[in-house]
Amino acid sequence: MEALAENVKSLLGIKLSKDQLGALSLYQHELLEWNKHIGLTAIRSVEGVQTKHFLDSLTVLLAWERHDSPARLIDVGTGAGFPGLILKLVWPSTQVTLVESIHKKADFCRHIVDQLGLKGVTVLSDRVEAVGQDPEHRQSYDLAVARAVARMPILMEYLLPLIYGNGIAMAMKGETAHAETQASEKAIRLMGGKLHKLVHVTLPGVVEERYIVVVNKVARTPEEYPRRIGVPAKDPIQ
Repeated sequence: MEALAENVKSLLGIKLSKDQLGALSLYQHELLEWNKHIGLTAIRSVEGVQTKHFLDSLTVLLAWERHDSPARLIDVGTGAGFPGLILKLVWPSTQVTLVESIHKKADFCRHIVDQLGLKGVTVLSDRVEAVGQDPEHRQSYDLAVARAVARMPILMEYLLPLIYGNGIAMAMKGETAHAETQASEKAIRLMGGKLHKLVHVTLPGVVEERYIVVVNKVARTPEEYPRRIGVPAKDPIQ
């Protein structure tokens, strides 16, 4: 964990506490153990987990410009809890909702929440289209994030209905970020969003380009969005 702590301090300017590093160590152990049996992630090395999952998840802090942590965060397609559960460790007062339709991955997230004794975390084994139409979650969050879930036009239909006015959507993307963002201009506008910026992220030892696309919520999302389950992916807004 020493290398991770150094990289977090160098890249983000924060010092992880002993408790946080201990939680990450336990998380890492459980992830690698579960991964032997149910295939949570293609990354199977300690170094890979620490850099491409833990540190990468924490780069959301580079794009979060507000002084206070978000009150409510929703992580769409969280997989094994990235970035949502990692952000919970540095934003302990934030209420976190994880959306993961694959039950074995959602079960792992619940296991980690239990193992780490985290409070204020909800894991939903549901499709995001259904969550976005649920009054309990629709336009209820000040930050919605997604990492390696879908192309930007689809992702905007997933994320922006979940955010209230003045909230923020963040899409964690690779080298296609600029092209995808350009292709999603109509979807962003239709969902009530406005592109704010792209944040370039450089991870130590990783050559692939990484970006965080930041979209502000400036208007109410029309009631018909998100559309029925499966429709956004089959028929993206062009």
